[in-house]
Parts: sequence; structure tokens; C-alpha cells
Amino acid sequence: MIIPAIDLINGKVVRLYQGDYGQKTEYSAAPQERFDLYVAEGAQQLHLVDLDGAKDASQRQLSVIRQLLAQTPAPVQIGGGVRSEQDVSDLLAAGANRVVIGSTAVKHPEMVMGWMEKYGAEHIVLALDVNINAAGQRMIAVAGWQQDSGVTIEALIEQFLPAGLKHVLCTDISRDGTLQGSNVELYRTLCSAYPQVRFQASGGIGGLADIDALKGSGVAGIILGRSLLEGKFSVKEAIQCWQDA
Repeated sequence: MIIPAIDLINGKVVRLYQGDYGQKTEYSAAPQERFDLYVAEGAQQLHLVDLDGAKDASQRQLSVIRQLLAQTPAPVQIGGGVRSEQDVSDLLAAGANRVVIGSTAVKHPEMVMGWMEKYGAEHIVLALDVNINAAGQRMIAVAGWQQDSGVTIEALIEQFLPAGLKHVLCTDISRDGTLQGSNVELYRTLCSAYPQVRFQASGGIGGLADIDALKGSGVAGIILGRSLLEGKFSVKEAIQCWQDA
């Protein structure tokens, strides 16, 4: 599945390079226009990151999100600084079909597993951002990629499997925002090891060839951000590419 994504700061569509708020590109189209375009071109799932909420949970753009989701017919999964059960509850109440949880899942796994039990594992996506070190270990980064958690992605997935883990959005940090292609081998390895988990590939997609390269990897979805915003290809073209055997 092709999953178009937008990041929001102060109600505006932006992109950060390598997660750096200091390297921000602002795009002209309003978020509703962008989502409307993506849905018109065939998107059946959308992804939204509230970067204000990610920086400061008290600044979460709930009213913007609520209005955006009310007017968007496709389901939307939402992340950005989800640190409490109230955050999960608020986003689901605003209309999100899934809540995306990053650092909190690494720092407080028992708490997040409790949310999965309460709200349903289907409605929780773990967003795991990895740095691959010199030894080839896939270490999860937290705190806006500033810290190495000391936990491998495999160890965390193993911990969450008994809770019914269904969705993992995995980003190779070194590829994010670069348009230089996905780490296909990373996804192939993870999907093979954990076939019960639906992995979403994120980071690095710059052209249709990068989508094509992920065929057969086992990923259930591909997150597309900057490539769509910069018109490298359309959602329709991406869907056609992904569906062509």
C-alpha cells in the first residue's frame, strides 16, 4: 500500500531534513488541499505527523487535526510526540485510524503494551527509527534521533509480539529525506523474521525505481513524503508502480 504523508507545523505542510527543525522546508499547499489531491489520486491510507506536538505535547494541533480528518474520506494514521494515554485517546477521538508511537514505546514498553490491549493493537503503530552501527546492529534512536536507546529493533519487536503487535513503521535514519532510495535489505530481513507484523517502509524514496525495488521485500506499505511534495511522481503513478507485478 502506498501511504502519502505530510508533516505539520503551525497548520502548514513542511518537511524536515534528517529530523532537524533547523532545516525546514515549507510547502505552499494547505494540508487539506494536499490530502484531497492524494485521495483523488487513489490513496487509501494517509499519514500525518504533528511536529508541533512532537516538540511539545501541549502544542498539539488537535483542532487542525480534527478538522482535517473530518473532511478527509481516507483513514489517517497520526504521530508526533505521543507520550501519554491521553494523547492516544485524543487522537483516536479526533478521527485517527491508528496512532503512531515512537520514543515512548522504547522508553516505556509496558505502558504502550497496555494501550495496545485497551485500544486494540490494530490502532497502534510503533515508529522505530534505526541507525545501523559499524557492527551491523540496528539500533533504535530516540529523542528526535539525538539519542541511541541501546535497544535493537529486533529486541523491541520481540518484546511487543506477545501484546499482538501488528504495525511497525521503520525508518533507516540515514536515508530519511535524502531521496536516495530505501534500505531494501533492512526491510527484507525484518519482514522475513517477523511475517506476522505489517511493516511500513519510510525514508529515502526519490523515484518510482525506489518503489519498484521494495517489491518482494515483504513490506505492507511505503510512506511517501518529500518525493510527492516535490513532484517526483504522483500518488497514482506510485500506486500503479507498486501494483504492477
